[in-house]
Amino acid sequence: MSAKTPVVRIEPLSPLLIEPAVRQALLEDLGRAGDITTEATVAADATAHAVLAARENGRIAGLDFVSTAFRLLDPKIRMTVRAPDGCDVEGGETVALVDGPARSILTAERVALNFLGHLSGVATATANLVALVAGAKAHVVCTRKTTPGLRTFEKYAVRCGGGRNHRFGLDDAILIKDNHVAHAGGVRAAIERARAAAGHTVEIEVEVDSLEQLDQALELGADLVLLDNFSVDELARAVRRTAGRAVLEASGGITATTAAAIAATGVDLLSVGWLTHSAPALDVALDFER
Repeated sequence: MSAKTPVVRIEPLSPLLIEPAVRQALLEDLGRAGDITTEATVAADATAHAVLAARENGRIAGLDFVSTAFRLLDPKIRMTVRAPDGCDVEGGETVALVDGPARSILTAERVALNFLGHLSGVATATANLVALVAGAKAHVVCTRKTTPGLRTFEKYAVRCGGGRNHRFGLDDAILIKDNHVAHAGGVRAAIERARAAAGHTVEIEVEVDSLEQLDQALELGADLVLLDNFSVDELARAVRRTAGRAVLEASGGITATTAAAIAATGVDLLSVGWLTHSAPALDVALDFER
């Protein structure tokens, strides 16, 4: 059986990013005494053949974390990938085959599945939302609402799902939020201060909550405008007013139910925080074959 072709082709993350996170997860699970259950019940020289499979339909992301977990526990483990990251799978479909020392496979199993299930869940939620807005020009993007310590990995999973990444951190771009506006004394003052401080390569985005604030942002040359909790009608009016002078990002209340209507207004981006902070894990399992 040959490997599937990914729906979305993604550049893999550097092992320098993956290995420390997986190593820390293994240390957390092994504790001070190691896997006492496996050591008590499985012979030291036993080998195993296991099937890593999806138990439900979804988009795969995170297989490099799986292979890293097995490799760190035992270099003698071999993993053969059947459905690489970016592939869609059906429930019951084989994702990878794992062969090697039974003890090591069992000990690494939970850490491997935790990473794979979580990241595949993010990719699946993203893929589903991307499919709902197909045909519109809008791109689905994630936010900084991520699990502490896992941001790079969750944003990778969003890309596996066909979405795009908003900024990775506070140093990526200037994004003037509502509290910045309030403290600065208004949209005009906030943008003027940001423009004076920004380097020539730095874009400025400002969050607005009314069409009047949008007009101010456009007048002052904001590169991007975040339309916060606008109704569908207001979004459509904002698109007409902007007429391509800035990138428009819709945010707030974007769900599987509302995404298509929001995208149809003509906005450029759909900013969705729950993709990374609330997407349910994909059900994946590792089963030994006799």
